Amino acid sequence: MKKYLKNILAATMILSMTTALAACGGSEATDDKEDANADGAENTGKQTLILATSADFPPYEFYEGGEVVGIDAEVAKAIADKLGYELKIEDMIFDSIIPSIVSGKADIGMAGMTVTEDRLESVDFTDSYATGIQSIIVKEDSEITSVDDLLAEGANHKVGVQTTTTGDAYTTDDIEKAGKGTVERYNKGTDAVEALKAGKVDCVVIDNEPAKSFVEANEGLKILDTEYTTENYAIALAKDSELTEPINKALNELIEDGTVKGIVDKYIKAE
Repeated sequence: MKKYLKNILAATMILSMTTALAACGGSEATDDKEDANADGAENTGKQTLILATSADFPPYEFYEGGEVVGIDAEVAKAIADKLGYELKIEDMIFDSIIPSIVSGKADIGMAGMTVTEDRLESVDFTDSYATGIQSIIVKEDSEITSVDDLLAEGANHKVGVQTTTTGDAYTTDDIEKAGKGTVERYNKGTDAVEALKAGKVDCVVIDNEPAKSFVEANEGLKILDTEYTTENYAIALAKDSELTEPINKALNELIEDGTVKGIVDKYIKAE
């Protein structure tokens, strides 16, 4: 009888443990959503798509009323909606975006990111959704009048850039490695602009749209008429990610139906 009672007790304990485990378990999507809810996301039962960005890059991503908005934020939201995801935006320094994707802390990266050979060693990219221009910001009385002045033989300028951006890559190869000046790297584009205002650098090479915002907000600065280079922006994902194909498909559908153009036009007015 004691043995029989012992068996019943053991079975009861196993059943209780199984019930508890079932209650604490759930799908990966639910766990992800609970993590997102800890940060204030609404519980909709949807899987969470985490976007890594650097919200100091207007009009692609910037803060408005405590919320990250801009072209990239809206394109990511449109993709998430189309695929049935809840979008969660993580703001960080630009240099941390690709590492966060590689480590799995973020699903996608958007911050006016250009496809480069170096980046392709770490992540994959979707098709392009926008075109960018690398521009040069100088003080209004600067002796630098064109990109040729930076690349001329005997040139020796201090160039400010946002670290690990394509502006950083281009000027490192064209100017620093060529012995035509030095490159000063900053975590944020705003920091590079502040360095220019303070006379710590002679110019700043950065994407044209944020360059326009910086010049508009800071008296005494201007953008040179000559562009440094032109490039295309795309969405970064983990190598061989299962999300690459559906996100690329959704992105191209949003391009074809005019959604992406509408978002870009909302933030970048035709000149």
